[in-house]
Amino acid sequence: MTASTPKQQPLAGRIALVAGATRGAGRALAVALGAAGATVYATGRTTRDRVSELGRPGETIEQTAELVTAAGGEGIAVPTDHLDAEQVRRLVDRIDRDHGRLDVLVNDVWGGNQLLDFDTRMWDVDLERGLRMIDLGVRTHIITSSIALPLLVRRPGGLVVEVTDGTARTNKGFRENFYYDLAKNGPIRMAFLLGEELKHAGASAVAVTPGFLRSEEMLDHFGLTEETWRDGIGTLPEHWALSESPAYLARGVAALAADPDRARFNGHSLDSGELAKEYGITDTDGSRPDVWGFILAEQAGEKPDPAGYR
Repeated sequence: MTASTPKQQPLAGRIALVAGATRGAGRALAVALGAAGATVYATGRTTRDRVSELGRPGETIEQTAELVTAAGGEGIAVPTDHLDAEQVRRLVDRIDRDHGRLDVLVNDVWGGNQLLDFDTRMWDVDLERGLRMIDLGVRTHIITSSIALPLLVRRPGGLVVEVTDGTARTNKGFRENFYYDLAKNGPIRMAFLLGEELKHAGASAVAVTPGFLRSEEMLDHFGLTEETWRDGIGTLPEHWALSESPAYLARGVAALAADPDRARFNGHSLDSGELAKEYGITDTDGSRPDVWGFILAEQAGEKPDPAGYR
């Protein structure tokens, strides 16, 4: 059996757009879709020639595209600011010209962590900082969906993936910051609303969330690497022992995209642990972390053992 067989590359011939593929979950999602055989357009603002306000020049969309190709797909880097509707239109027009179809749209744009003011009342947060968070986490997703969905619904079977933090169930509580709460609940509601509209076109929408994500930024913050992250267990924030690599969620989403019966999740919000159980996915170390399940057990008054959730 070769690497190009349908079983190993179930998304061969499919076209995906991962909006916000520079780093973290977005990069991993692009690579996982590529490994499944898809052609992936990887977009973002940090390129080899320009760096976004996040100031992380070592992570570029060109690198992501190269990783997609190395994984077995075809990676195409397109610099795009998803708050600029004209740039998004040019991107979608290019996909249409090149392929005449779009099968998977992943809205992963964020980049608002540097704007967070935890333990600060809404009226004490700088208004522009708060609104910028909404722009990055919700407005970008709306602009991209509005422009890309006419191409996605041209063929039945399309999938929209809204990447956020938390599910409808886990986000019922207070998320500690007014603007962050809105920015992360917005994509969950988007998936539900789009799901209702897309099902009439034979397409689906889901919201997905990682657990405690060991992104490049998070590892750098704690002075760790993906190889040494376990050194932080017992000294770093609560639940670090249940943290996960970006590949974990990405593997689950790739399996979801390849699932011919994925419409059963239309409008739902799913976490990485749920996807892992559904599709038999493991993280890169062979474990199956479920931090959201652990947190829900804690909230229910239980005293869960972390070892039972990894």
